[in-house]
Amino acid sequence: MSSIKDYEDMAMLELTESERTMLMERYNAVTGGFAILDNYDTSGVEPLVTVLDIFNVLREDVPEKLISREELLKNAPEQHDGYFQVPATIE
Repeated sequence: MSSIKDYEDMAMLELTESERTMLMERYNAVTGGFAILDNYDTSGVEPLVTVLDIFNVLREDVPEKLISREELLKNAPEQHDGYFQVPATIE
């Protein structure tokens, strides 16, 4: 089991002893709450992502050409070889 000091080091924090004590109490409360679940037999329970009985409700992803390149580029301030021309961002 990791200690609060290990987490403190990973997060590059410098906590006081009272802050460490308070965090340890909160950590123990959370992990203690989850420990209650160990009392239940879940061997026959299938893991769930959601409790809702839904499936993919998105439309079929079918590519379609909505606008021509010329139409798309006609309002571009600058273009080059059929592409948008933008200022360089990396020197």
